[in-house]
Amino acid sequence: QVQLVESGGGVVQAGGSLRLSCTSASIFSFNSMGWYRQAPGKQRELVAALTSGGSSTNYADSVKGRFTISRNNAKNTMYLQMNSLKPEDTAVYYCNAVFLGVDYWGKGTLVTVSS
Repeated sequence: QVQLVESGGGVVQAGGSLRLSCTSASIFSFNSMGWYRQAPGKQRELVAALTSGGSSTNYADSVKGRFTISRNNAKNTMYLQMNSLKPEDTAVYYCNAVFLGVDYWGKGTLVTVSS
């Protein structure tokens, strides 16, 4: 059973920064990992993703240049560094992992950016 646990959400003013973490038992075994978000009344969308080796990353246009995804296999943790946050970044952020073709999700962490 794959379990993903997010942390690091909170309330921040526009222009501020937060770092989200996603911890699992053995992230090195995942085919790919990523962060998604869902704002109230909107569909869940991809924010950033990276391959198992961490050599390839993909970002939503709306966060390019502001967010950075990374992983530390030794700590079994994936991160999302979020800088220059905007009110429109307010959402529940979910950790995602793909293992043997199956998607797994964390319960989410709320990020609120005040103007």
